[in-house]
Amino acid sequence: MSFLDQLLGRQPAPMIGLDISASSAKLVELGMSSAGDYVLDRLASEPFEKGWIADGQIENFDQVAAAVLKLMAKSGSKTRLVAMAMPQSAVITKRIMLPAGLRDEELELQVESEANQYIPFSLDDVSLDYCVIGPGPNSGPEVEVLIAASRKERVQDRQGLAEAAGLNLVILDLENHAALLAISRLVAMLPQAGRNGLVALFEIGADSTSLKVLREGELLYDRDQAFGGSQLTTLISRQYSLSIDVAEQRKRSGDLPEDFAATILAPFVDTLAQEIGRALQYFFTSTPHHRVHHVMLAGGSATLTGLPDRVTSLTGFVTSVVNPFEGMRTGPAVREARVRKEASSYLTACGLAMRRYLP
Repeated sequence: MSFLDQLLGRQPAPMIGLDISASSAKLVELGMSSAGDYVLDRLASEPFEKGWIADGQIENFDQVAAAVLKLMAKSGSKTRLVAMAMPQSAVITKRIMLPAGLRDEELELQVESEANQYIPFSLDDVSLDYCVIGPGPNSGPEVEVLIAASRKERVQDRQGLAEAAGLNLVILDLENHAALLAISRLVAMLPQAGRNGLVALFEIGADSTSLKVLREGELLYDRDQAFGGSQLTTLISRQYSLSIDVAEQRKRSGDLPEDFAATILAPFVDTLAQEIGRALQYFFTSTPHHRVHHVMLAGGSATLTGLPDRVTSLTGFVTSVVNPFEGMRTGPAVREARVRKEASSYLTACGLAMRRYLP
């Protein structure tokens, strides 16, 4: 938002953040109060059946598009501008140093020249973008530039999905970047705004869990492990002789037998906490660091009963569940009870929605 827009109280055009994950589509729409505070205007999700999305790839396009259309209707949003994201596995990123002071045309030519060295495909087959991060770390007249490239068909999948839902895709981000944008607000709320401390963010997805370690807003470490909430669904399916889809529905609704908590949930929570502990130990053994100051849990499984306490017990580090809407007002279309229950799964969607207010 420009200074003139701020001075005149004008806001950027409304835009929704739409996160397409392996298990669901999630939508967030943010407004801003006259005092400059975020307002959560819309919040909605629509589940996918297993196999519709695999490794970030849309395998069942028509079903996913229909689910997004249903999501838009459910949300009640009339906004048609949308920010979406690509999975990290579908994008090649590289930070490079280039001379400072280049004109836009010169910078673009330099980026294309450099990209040829790092991208294992013809540039004709990829969508390429870049942004100037800022001055280089040394005192020389250089700037640091982030290059991002993805196969054109992967980008066209997201573009086509937006068009099928009647949306205009105006921003295509990286899932990691969107999540980090949303988490930056929460880190700023920590004691001393999180300065001089390490924050470990675990995003527990359906099929995998990622660990991101941040310091002063910078990503120090990023690693995925093949463990996620779908394993709990599989356990429910086997224990109670249910199909995977029915087991997932029962898990979401809480409609499970009385013995579920003791027989299935408690052992799973213990296993998940141990996996989180192992991921932290791997971080400590592969880096110079030996502790983190805060552990944050995000994703649909982050709110499983007893998980934060179990992680704290196993690791010794204070653990909390992420609420990307913390400190935001809620609009009349949003039920606060739903925010409290589901907020941790909207981290990426929230970060995408926040892009509306970035320069």
